[in-house]
Amino acid sequence: MKELIEYISRSLVDDPTQVHVREARDGSHVRLELRVAKEDMGRVIGKGGRVANSMRLLLRVAAAREGQQATLDVVEPR
Repeated sequence: MKELIEYISRSLVDDPTQVHVREARDGSHVRLELRVAKEDMGRVIGKGGRVANSMRLLLRVAAAREGQQATLDVVEPR
């Protein structure tokens, strides 16, 4: 699942080297945090959050196939 989010994110951004995904597991729940360069935040979130919500939907489907639950948080760059 982490690889899925990395692949999608790197395809969207101008600077793929700045894409970092952190994974935390708690039983059957997986929480992913996505960090990208400040300039690429708009590309990852999309107008009205459409891109981010689409990535969350794909993540939930991938997790359900493995019998897990997953969430995605897009973290503000520092």
